[in-house]
Order: sequence, then C-alpha cells, then structure tokens
Amino acid sequence: MNAAKGNARATVRTCGLALLAVAAAQALALYALGRVPICTCGYVKLWHGVVLSAENSQHVADWYSFSHIIHGFALYGLLWLVARRWPVGRRFVAVALIEAVWETVENTSFVIDRYRAITISLDYYGDSILNSVSDTLFCAAGFALASRLPAAATVALAVAMEVGVAAVIRDNLTLNIIMLIYPLAAIKAWQEGR
Repeated sequence: MNAAKGNARATVRTCGLALLAVAAAQALALYALGRVPICTCGYVKLWHGVVLSAENSQHVADWYSFSHIIHGFALYGLLWLVARRWPVGRRFVAVALIEAVWETVENTSFVIDRYRAITISLDYYGDSILNSVSDTLFCAAGFALASRLPAAATVALAVAMEVGVAAVIRDNLTLNIIMLIYPLAAIKAWQEGR
C-alpha cells in the first residue's frame, strides 16, 4: 500500500471516529434537554413521510432530511471559501460540530415554540434524539458529496431537492429559513393549502 492510500484511509477513519464522538456528545446534550431517544410511538422507522403528524422528525429520515443534506452542501461551500487551506478532514469535523450545535439549539424550547408559533408545524414538539443525530449524519453525507462532486452538480442537486420537497410537502429549507426569520402570511397560507 502506498503512503497516499494509507493517509487517505487514516483520514477517513479519523473523520469517522470524530463524527461518532460528535454524535455521542449531541445525543447526550439532547438527552439533557429532555428530548426522547426515539419516537414515543415505541418503534423506529427508516422513513416517515407524513409531515403533519406526531411522528414527523421522530424517525431516522423524513422530508426534512433533504434540508440537512443541503446544510452539508452549503457548509462545504462556506468552509471552502473561508478555510480553504484546512485539510478536508478538518473541515468535515467542523461541519459535523456546526450541525450538531445547530441541532441542539433547534431542539431548545425557545426554537421549538418559534416553529410552532409561525410555521405550519403546530404539532412540532422537537426532534427525537435518533432523528436529530440522523440529521447531523445527513449533513455529513452532504458535505462528503459536495467534496467529491463538481460545484455545478452540487448546486443542481440542492435546487432539485428544494423544488421537489416544496412540490411534495409545501415546505423546504428556504421556506423554513424565511418563516423563522421573517414570517410571511402568503407563504403560510400556501403551506396550509389556502
């Protein structure tokens, strides 16, 4: 085995271990916040596609998983701009940490109450720990994809995901950001099907 392959494997192993450590710390922080480990329904599904239900954001993946992949794309681009000299492994770990912190903040009472007050997520009471950690893993997967794909392909994938998710559930990352920062009655009405 040549040195480059050995270094690449070591980097992948180190990044994997760092991601596991970040996920474990995130899970502990969420548990301390009172989040439930899995859906209170008592079982785990790989996919739950019903947005307006008590099981949304409780299982491994849902329609919002696409948003977390896009987080990975966007954070890859941001760190490519501001920390281009960092090795890709260091940027990967930074992205995992950023996403884990966001997932923890997103599951505070303040943010949960904000979602419920101004979006269509009236029945949203926070993510399960499983879903939240899975979101961080989806972000990491998005980063890994962006690090290997041409920029145009990454942007095309992000646009396709945003348009596709909006068409299916009348929500997506862009709409989520708008509604959290500056809620618009017209968007809320469209999301409610009025």
